[in-house]
Amino acid sequence: MTSILSSLGKTVLVGFILLALIVVTLGGSNVGSSAWVTFAFRFLHVISGVMWVGLLWYFNFVQIPSMPKIPDEQKPAVAKVIAPMALKWFRYAAMATVLTGFTLAVLNGYAHQAFTLQQPFLAIGLGMWIALIMAFNVWFVIWPNQKRALGIVEVDAATKAKSARIAMLTSRINTILSIPMLYLMVAQQNGGL
Repeated sequence: MTSILSSLGKTVLVGFILLALIVVTLGGSNVGSSAWVTFAFRFLHVISGVMWVGLLWYFNFVQIPSMPKIPDEQKPAVAKVIAPMALKWFRYAAMATVLTGFTLAVLNGYAHQAFTLQQPFLAIGLGMWIALIMAFNVWFVIWPNQKRALGIVEVDAATKAKSARIAMLTSRINTILSIPMLYLMVAQQNGGL
């Protein structure tokens, strides 16, 4: 058991194996049907979204407020090791969330109505647009600025400081947007509006 828990890859694999056993045990007779495929994309969408928003909130609730408390000699561990890995998962979780969400909207037949903000998919459509703005911010504002702030791309000290501030402020904008976005995504199918 220790070898499984010592490896993230093995841990995640065992989680999916456990899920498969549960599905089979509970009578996953509709596995492979169009309804199940749609559900599978919803499940992947939720997992991706949890990873994306979880990391967004980690950055804003934990890492950013903790950085001033970390001694200067220890900051390179965060900047050179932790932050780049967290930002990699952050970017690709954003991409996966958008792609699985779009696929889900197509499979359910409401993509056009949602994107054009028509009833009865106004809430999910607005949530989708907010998520697209957030994903744009991740890939085209936060990440380019973080590359400079973390020293992945060499720049002078003033540019590095300015880039760190832009990345932080944009991350805070995404934190603001994440709250109504999550509400709208849940409200659409659960009577929240």
